[in-house]
Amino acid sequence: MIKTEKLTKEYNGKNAVDNLNLEVEDGEVFGFLGPNGAGKSTTILMLTGMIEPTSGTCTIEGVNVALNPLKGKEILGYLPEDVGFYRNLTGYENLDYLGKFYPIEKSEREDRIERLLKSVRLNGVTQKVGEYSRGMNQRLGLALALLNDPKVVILDEPTANLDPEGVLRYREIIKELEKEGKTVLICSHILSEVRAVCTTLGIISQGRLVAKGSVEEVEDELIRQSGTKQKIVIKSINPDLYTEIESIKNPDILEIERTDDSIEISVQTDIRPVLAEKLKDHCSGITEMYLDRPVLEDLFLKVYRRE
Repeated sequence: MIKTEKLTKEYNGKNAVDNLNLEVEDGEVFGFLGPNGAGKSTTILMLTGMIEPTSGTCTIEGVNVALNPLKGKEILGYLPEDVGFYRNLTGYENLDYLGKFYPIEKSEREDRIERLLKSVRLNGVTQKVGEYSRGMNQRLGLALALLNDPKVVILDEPTANLDPEGVLRYREIIKELEKEGKTVLICSHILSEVRAVCTTLGIISQGRLVAKGSVEEVEDELIRQSGTKQKIVIKSINPDLYTEIESIKNPDILEIERTDDSIEISVQTDIRPVLAEKLKDHCSGITEMYLDRPVLEDLFLKVYRRE
């Protein structure tokens, strides 16, 4: 489990991370989201023991990584945003050399390297890393992050530089890690990509956590914070439907509007099942009913700009 309590990092009198309280449960795939400068990378650097907090604590599997960074590295796999390798070595040679820093037997290390290179589609590649494309370099970085078979994996912008095929394989690897029960924290500013693989999201803005939960819960919270409306749109050929909807008494209904070809109902939550039950005697005139929900990116930008 990953846990921070009142985690703060100050630079030149300004908090890059501001009293951050965050928990990522065992086996969870957690998306840590925010724009550039929101405090994501600073948080990750503290979680990996690379910089010390100004105040507060951060622990991984119960290990205080600021006090015991070497113990933290034993259970942690980390892919930085800009991963670097020895350019005059092959991918295999890089992993073999770096793998010697872990307490892994030679035969096991070699087997694991072969499996990981195959997993990231770099098996059989004999060229030096200095000749790699940026996408190949990123895939090798993902293999390195998994080399010590870590309990916790932290990935910083893992899909940067990946082509569409690489992104699809990355998603498959994340699903495999989830099945193995590993805890994965994915740091990104690409909300749509994180949504595709994560079970839980946390959104950070100006060093503070502004929303946390499932994708739906985060969207609901950002809708509330931003004051954005979500609408249930009903298309119907029944001229009396508007009157029927107006007669429905429900506290989640905020406003009802009629357009040329539809009825738009502004709501606090998705009450389509309630509407369907109330309108069942008039359903013959309804051709379509759907929820017009703001996209996560738009909601976040609205909240972030207000912050």
